[in-house]
Amino acid sequence: MEMTMTTNEQKLRTARSYKLILLFAMVSMIMMFAGLTSAFVVSKSRVDWLKDFELPTAFYYSTLVIMISSITIHLAKKSIQKDDKSKTTLFLLSTLALGIVFVVLQFAGFRQIVENGYYFTGSESSITTTFLYIVTVVHLMHLAGGLISLLIIIYNHFKQKYNSSQTLGIELGAMYWHFLDFLWIYLFVFLYFFK
Repeated sequence: MEMTMTTNEQKLRTARSYKLILLFAMVSMIMMFAGLTSAFVVSKSRVDWLKDFELPTAFYYSTLVIMISSITIHLAKKSIQKDDKSKTTLFLLSTLALGIVFVVLQFAGFRQIVENGYYFTGSESSITTTFLYIVTVVHLMHLAGGLISLLIIIYNHFKQKYNSSQTLGIELGAMYWHFLDFLWIYLFVFLYFFK
C-alpha cells in the first residue's frame, strides 16, 4: 500500500533537506578556517611575526555591527512568523545596511593597517599582516555570499513569497547570517589573543 505525503510533510522534508545542506556547507567553512588558524598557531614561532601589532579600531566597530545585524535578521525571522510584513521589511533592510557597514569597516581597518606602515604584500609586508589579510578577505568572500542571499530574500519578500507558513528562505538566510557572525567573532577573538 503506497502512502502519500501531505503538503505539510513535504514542506517539512524539504526544509530539513535544505537546512542539512547548509549545515554541511557551514561545517566545511569551519574546517577551512580551523586550518587557517591552526597554520597561524603552528607558524607563530617564526621570527618574522610582529610582536607589537594592534588590531585596527575599525575591526572592533565591525564586530559590534555584525553582532547587531545578527539581532536584526533574527527579528526579521520572528516578524515573518507573526505575518508582520512591515517589520520584516524593516529588519531585513536593516540587516542589509549593517552588512554593508561591516564591509566598509573592514576596508577601513585595512586602510588603518597600511597607514600604520604595515603592508599585506610585497617586500614591506610581514607574515602577520599577510595572514590577517587572507583570513579577513576569505571571510569577506563568505559575507558577499551572505549579502547576495539577503538581497534574494528581500526580493522574494517584496514579491510576497514569505508568510507565517512559508518562512524557509528567511530561516536559511538567518542561519547563514548567524554563522557568519559567529565566524567573524571567532576570528576577531583569535586574532586579538594570538596576534
